[in-house]
Amino acid sequence: MTPSVPPLLLALAVDGAFGEYPNAIHPVVAMGTLAGALERRIPRGRVWVERLGGAAVALIVPAAAAGAALVAMRFTTGYSWGWIVEGLLLKATFAGRALGAAALRVQHDLEHRGVVAARGDLASLCSRDAGALGSEQLLAGAIESVAENTSDSVVAPLLFYAVFGLPGAMAYRAVNTLDAMIGYRGAYENVGKASARLDDVLNLIPARLTAFLLATAGAVLGLDAARGAGVWRRDRRRTESPNAGHPMAMMAGLLGVVLAKDGCYVLGGSGRAAAPPDVRRAVEVFALASLLAAGLAVLAVGVRSPR
Repeated sequence: MTPSVPPLLLALAVDGAFGEYPNAIHPVVAMGTLAGALERRIPRGRVWVERLGGAAVALIVPAAAAGAALVAMRFTTGYSWGWIVEGLLLKATFAGRALGAAALRVQHDLEHRGVVAARGDLASLCSRDAGALGSEQLLAGAIESVAENTSDSVVAPLLFYAVFGLPGAMAYRAVNTLDAMIGYRGAYENVGKASARLDDVLNLIPARLTAFLLATAGAVLGLDAARGAGVWRRDRRRTESPNAGHPMAMMAGLLGVVLAKDGCYVLGGSGRAAAPPDVRRAVEVFALASLLAAGLAVLAVGVRSPR
């Protein structure tokens, strides 16, 4: 279970060069398939049954992901190419290149193809219903998703790998996948409660670390880090999630824009409306923060690795 530098560097290189795996071979798709199959078997109609079934799913899927990682490592131990398998599996737990590209597509569509195309692309970034969103809301949604997913899709998986090795990173990704699938209100109010709460717990440290990394990256890029810190202090608790507000409020302050979701929150309320160049700037901040996170992960893993 001890992490090592070569698989980590390989995973980072593969993500930077190629982005996401095809769905047919993506481990996260397999996690989602298993989660969907289990969720459909939970009887509906009684709150306690739905919550108990949801809790079982929240335990089984991450355990299966971690177990699969352990099996893969067990059967490749001793082979000179075993670290390659570990690195390729680790890459599946984070999605840096894909996140930045998806946000830039929203910007490109608004500038060249129109609102309808941008609404479709925002769906690849977040679960928000974009059908009635205007240009400013779409831009804000893209920036919010970049900020929040800096934690979920980069910082947290790297942190869990550095501390718990590949099984930990895979388990984290499974929990985060469950939260995205069933961890929200509506039809999944009871079934997804355990997954949502577990995701909240696992992201307590990564979200706050991400806010710090975004502030550092913003300062290096010449943005107003003091303003970012001020907005973060004031607005970080305004989201329903105990974690999402930390990176989003920091990004709002760095860019000087308002990030809002109707009826839910307003971050950076003293700022201006988001404009297309703000998305590219947010992606630049995200990219540098991700590099900083990768550097810290390599350093931490290097210290832990056997000499």
